[in-house]
Amino acid sequence: MTQASVTSEKVTLFPQDPQSRLTYRIPALLFIPPDTFLAFAEERSSPRDEDAKILVLRRGTKKENTVEWGPMEPLTSATKDGYRTMSPCPVYERESQTVFLFFNCVEGTVSEQEQIKTGKNAARLCYVCSTDAGQTWCSLTDLTEQVIGKDLKNWATFAVGPGHGVQLNSGRLVIPAYAYHITARRCELIQEECQVAEVMHQEGDVQYSVYCNARTPHGLRAEALSTDEGLTFRSPSLQEELCETGTGCQGSVVSYTPTPGHGKTASSWLLYSHPADKQEDIEKLCH
Repeated sequence: MTQASVTSEKVTLFPQDPQSRLTYRIPALLFIPPDTFLAFAEERSSPRDEDAKILVLRRGTKKENTVEWGPMEPLTSATKDGYRTMSPCPVYERESQTVFLFFNCVEGTVSEQEQIKTGKNAARLCYVCSTDAGQTWCSLTDLTEQVIGKDLKNWATFAVGPGHGVQLNSGRLVIPAYAYHITARRCELIQEECQVAEVMHQEGDVQYSVYCNARTPHGLRAEALSTDEGLTFRSPSLQEELCETGTGCQGSVVSYTPTPGHGKTASSWLLYSHPADKQEDIEKLCH
């Protein structure tokens, strides 16, 4: 397998092909202990959502301060006849050492706006899994009826993530998703693409919460908190310190425990990254 050595310098994992003009968008990154990274993206024939085709993968191996990346591979198992594959959202289950890759399959070239306008959903909720750190994948499973069921008739469309899910301290897997109800109005505080992280804090006993950060068309990011492992969330609010770019852009949030001497070791820190410019996706911001 051809590998490329990567240092702390910026590296493009999914460059546009200058000849075919194939474009890669909607990235997702997953770390598998002790030293493996899986990077996913949508392969598109143009930057348009309607021109998404399949998901692609690159596997990386951490070696000291270097990550060596293997070649790009198409995820042919994550395909459904007559549908395009979108919105990769991987999560790692620790006990079984299984990677679950959730995604949406959207019929033909039906756009999200067309689904919202007509109230006719064209999306399916699907997943594939791997027990060998992304080297091989099982066949596709369509979860739409099992997970959404009768509620689907009230949804204009929906999508997972994109980005990543999270396994909570309890073992539960939480996969972020958003949906447009058939009666939704654009003037409402609608949350769109979103990611979640589990945060730990200590006030007497150690407590865990699920934090959700979401894209909005209102110039600011929205956030919400759950104290029951993601079953319910408090009403979302706009965060004045986290600006949104243009009409919105995918962002990322992960949690980690700081090393001793950098804060309360019994509490989690959140690392948030997103374009910082309010007009263009040109400058990244980390909090």
